[in-house]
Amino acid sequence: TEIDWKAYMEEVEGFANGTLDYTQLKGDTGPLVYPAGFVYIFLGLYYATGRGTDVRLAQYLFASLYLLNLLLVFRIYCRTNKVPPYVFFFMCCASYRIHSIFVLRLFNDPVAMAILFLAINLFLEERWSWGCLLFSLAVSVKMNILLFAPGLLFLLLHRFGLLGCVPKLCICALLQVILGLPFLLVNPVGYLTRSFDLGRQFQFKWTVNWRFLPEEVFQHRAFHITLLLAHLAGLGLFALHRWHRSKDGILSLLKDPAERKHPSPPLTIIFVLFSSNFVGICCSRSLHYQFYVWYFHTLPYLLWCTPTAKLAHMPKVLLLGVIELCWNTYPSTVCSSLSLHICHGLVLLQLWYGTAPPPVPHSPSPSKRPVPISKKAK
Repeated sequence: TEIDWKAYMEEVEGFANGTLDYTQLKGDTGPLVYPAGFVYIFLGLYYATGRGTDVRLAQYLFASLYLLNLLLVFRIYCRTNKVPPYVFFFMCCASYRIHSIFVLRLFNDPVAMAILFLAINLFLEERWSWGCLLFSLAVSVKMNILLFAPGLLFLLLHRFGLLGCVPKLCICALLQVILGLPFLLVNPVGYLTRSFDLGRQFQFKWTVNWRFLPEEVFQHRAFHITLLLAHLAGLGLFALHRWHRSKDGILSLLKDPAERKHPSPPLTIIFVLFSSNFVGICCSRSLHYQFYVWYFHTLPYLLWCTPTAKLAHMPKVLLLGVIELCWNTYPSTVCSSLSLHICHGLVLLQLWYGTAPPPVPHSPSPSKRPVPISKKAK
């Protein structure tokens, strides 16, 4: 369980020794492939744990992070008031894989997600500038947070319009520059290609979601492009038909909110962000075991954000159980990966149909309306 932790410590040790060329920061598992925020946070853990030697203390720190993450998630769910209380038992106690990712494996994914959930809490409090700052910090720990970015961009346009959201985007960009500045000054190309490598190949032996495919198909460039197109199409459909509720066209988001003809109804911030991330999860080139934390804590909301009859609760709980079983099957099998895709598809379908706008009632045409009769005629 110490393999990744040791690799992290070796990667930040080079920075501690004065190495600012990002291409020279390496560990046992390979070169450093995370942005600069990861380096600073794990450098703090490096010194706090006696240069990475006190693994038990690191586990205590990650256990505290786990509890803080739950607190932030529960605070979000309290604002929604949609998920039945008994579901939180599964979130806290029923996931061996999540406990392993946090406390046994000490991955950087939980750090990024905890910062993200703090940012979402700030969005809910209408503190958009601070929220954007923390969102960018989460991206600097691991790039999977960018799956939430399309939803955040939509929310910023909806809330502030094009000109109003530019300062918020500048906050996100400026933090990335500040954090990466020591490395950008030494080897800018090396930093950008290593920390933001969107074309990185994943090893087939670790995939959880595409095990049923032949390895040559999994590694083929055309397969990756197909997934990217599917991702963009899914985001476009949700943005046009599920996130955008105004009578005006989608381009009205570019206007100042005060200048729009029809005021947009209030958006559910959590639905836009969580669904944006989930569409990305469904179209991911590969999901590794630690990636489960990318969306585990969002699943109850995604399942219960739509109207639910009493008899429909049990299938949703069963869906959570099957997803958990798929993530706990090691190594993944054809059956487990297919089952995971089926579960993702069912969640996606119920999100699409369960959040469809209500049909507009048709008023009777004037010719068919009954003619009023005067009192004298009566």
